Amino acid sequence: MSGRVTSLVVLAAGQGKRMRSSLPKVLHQVCGRPMLLHVLDAAFSVEAERVVVVLGHGHEQVRPYLPPDCAWVLQKEQLGTGHALLAAADLLPPGEALVLPGDVPLITGEVLRDLVEEHRSLGASATVLTMELSDPTGYGRIIRDVEGYVVDIVEQGDATPEQLAVCEVNSGIYVLPVPTVLEVLREVGRDNSQGEIYLTDAIAGLQKRGLKVAARRLADATLALGVNSPEELAVAEEIMARRLMATRGV
Repeated sequence: MSGRVTSLVVLAAGQGKRMRSSLPKVLHQVCGRPMLLHVLDAAFSVEAERVVVVLGHGHEQVRPYLPPDCAWVLQKEQLGTGHALLAAADLLPPGEALVLPGDVPLITGEVLRDLVEEHRSLGASATVLTMELSDPTGYGRIIRDVEGYVVDIVEQGDATPEQLAVCEVNSGIYVLPVPTVLEVLREVGRDNSQGEIYLTDAIAGLQKRGLKVAARRLADATLALGVNSPEELAVAEEIMARRLMATRGV
């Protein structure tokens, strides 16, 4: 099936300090359900041989919410999204991995299936889901070449003024090649503003190996909005409530 991948990986290890709560970020609720379960609902619409959730802060609280067919792994130190994917390396068979964060509760199965299908149709080594924001502050900027392929994703704290002017940003959702992406991540360092291994570093690493990285741009940016603060949680709650009312014909 075109919509099938080898593995699904949900990155759910973050503490979420900006939430100003002791509750693990992915357990904050949107319309009565933890964010993580909304993400897993969408992810499960893509068939996969294996589903892995990377846990970290508050893993004892998060584990009981995981469906029985999910494997989980502990990221003992939170050293970035790239480090989180490396924590799952032993559980990932060779093939395509759909990787997404656990704090995007508005994502849908349709978006993820379309991403996988476009990845296949483009024949790319990796594909990034992107969106365009009028205020891209805080998001990694998508840098494309003249042919439209992605050559780099530059995080906010490491971007030049020219790169900060780019409004196409990274959603944090990717189709990535295993084990190649793991090999790339093992080679990158932590010489950046956060001292972390960024998953975004894999994009430039793949490109330097001569591999093509494509991008699918979302028409509706709200579908991939991340939740990092109580204010963003309230926005997600409002959008989800409207969506649920629409499906019920209200």
